[in-house]
Amino acid sequence: MRLRTVLATVTAGLAAATTLTAAGPANARSSNACSPAVSLQSFSDALDKTTYEGTFVGNLSALAVDRDGQLAALSDRSSLFTLDRTTLQPTSVVPLADENGAALDSEGLVVDLPHSRLRSSGGTPIGTRLVTSETEPSIRRYSGDGRILDRLPVPDALKVAPAGRATSNQTFEGLTLLPGGHTLLASMEYAISGDSSGIVRFQTWERKGSHFELAAQYAYRTDAGLGVPEVAATPDGRLLVLERGFTSGVGNTVRLYVADLRHATDTSGIENLTGQDGVRLARKTLLADIADCPSLGATAKQPQPNPLLDNIEGLAVTGAAHGRLSLLLVSDDNQNAVQTTRFYRLTARLP
Repeated sequence: MRLRTVLATVTAGLAAATTLTAAGPANARSSNACSPAVSLQSFSDALDKTTYEGTFVGNLSALAVDRDGQLAALSDRSSLFTLDRTTLQPTSVVPLADENGAALDSEGLVVDLPHSRLRSSGGTPIGTRLVTSETEPSIRRYSGDGRILDRLPVPDALKVAPAGRATSNQTFEGLTLLPGGHTLLASMEYAISGDSSGIVRFQTWERKGSHFELAAQYAYRTDAGLGVPEVAATPDGRLLVLERGFTSGVGNTVRLYVADLRHATDTSGIENLTGQDGVRLARKTLLADIADCPSLGATAKQPQPNPLLDNIEGLAVTGAAHGRLSLLLVSDDNQNAVQTTRFYRLTARLP
């Protein structure tokens, strides 16, 4: 979802991009700690207000690791970029569209099964892409060259009114595939009509052959005033959940949680979620408030609690070793002069 920001006068010539600004020596762990569980390793503004082959590199809403090890980055203006995993520089871009050739409000991204006809320059099969659009909402499967291969069913209640009870631009923001590749999960950004404010629904699908069929649904409560722009599965089957909000004149709030769906109630048959007894929500544990991270010299073009912050929307798990996860986050600049396309490299230790 494109969050509204306060427009401000910006002098010509934006600040020079910061490229992978290091957090300091590896042994200075306290200097880059955001919390006991999360550390900020570096950030990069190298792609801010740039173009690649005539396409604006920004509006980035989702990240995923492709089957060849490179990164896929999704713009909510219907562009899918491939980025070099090390430098973050674009190496290709593919336009996306719906069945009628219209642009998407593309927000969530998963790289799924390889497509047999598409391979990287090194010969590795390239995964198909599952992409959400939050206007209907929808989930479509695309080939690596942008052709629609499939479209997943969506529960009526999660469709945008008047077809359902959701609000346009507040639907499927996050998308992730759980370990094993059998369960797909999409997160609503905000509550649907009839549910209590702050209770958002997580819808799942189970793989049946080459397709996905509707499966269980779960409920998750956000902090007051925040929505869910992204989810990412952890190797142990839990979820990393980004919660985000924006306050005019103050800036962004971005918090990282780990959530556990085990023992949560299947809410697919419950019409209204109002905090009633007998409905168990997903359990969540705060890992870090990103405002508590060191700024590492970052600058902001509008008021922020921490100049490091911006409109963070994308999250991918890029590695796991020695009990720690390597994470890559990205902010959506909304193609706005007072916002920044910024990448963040973090490490997290799960409780």
